[in-house]
Amino acid sequence: MTVASQPSQDILQIEEIRDGILILKDRSMRAVVMASSLNFALKSADEQTAIILQFQNFLNSLDFSLQFFMSSRKLNIEPYLETLQEAEKKQTNDLLKIQTAEYIEFVRTFVRAANIVTKSFYVVVPFTPPFFEPVSSDEGVGGMLKNVTGFFSNVKKGGAGKETMGPEKFEEYKNQLWQRIDTVIQGLVRTGVRCVPLNTEELIELFYGLYNPGELEKGKPPPIGTAL
Repeated sequence: MTVASQPSQDILQIEEIRDGILILKDRSMRAVVMASSLNFALKSADEQTAIILQFQNFLNSLDFSLQFFMSSRKLNIEPYLETLQEAEKKQTNDLLKIQTAEYIEFVRTFVRAANIVTKSFYVVVPFTPPFFEPVSSDEGVGGMLKNVTGFFSNVKKGGAGKETMGPEKFEEYKNQLWQRIDTVIQGLVRTGVRCVPLNTEELIELFYGLYNPGELEKGKPPPIGTAL
């Protein structure tokens, strides 16, 4: 039996990326925050306890869900080696030129033998526009219809019958999402973890790398506008 392969557009739940915000096909929104690592094992017992308590307090203070995501990838050392090779070509001292060539070969051999893996840590912050939130029982049908009218009055028709979120509503929802992002960043900073939200270009590179891991290992990130 032949199984037809699915196009990536059918697998991905992302409708578009706008101003560093992921808009999913169900019209909900996501922001991705990159987080630094923390060498927990090197901390003293008191420091470990303090970090755990801070993280616990952070989680208990949230009134929305979070997703923590870790990406592991084989270390790509080629861009660094290319820089060394350029320096080798410009080297006028024969001894230093030989030493640079030997160092390049040492680094390349070591990385291949050790199979070094880099890890990146991310926090996915969600926001669902009010129209998609469950309607409480006291609102009834009238409240639901009011929400429907309010949402679609700010939705514009896109190509092929698709609906795109209007700029006014997008800015409103983006501001609410950013409030959540600030809460996450401030909470994680108290545990010693530094955070930074990914912009549009970085989000494209992230998802392109997840679905095309071999391309990023070559050290060639996708250009803006590349289809996932």
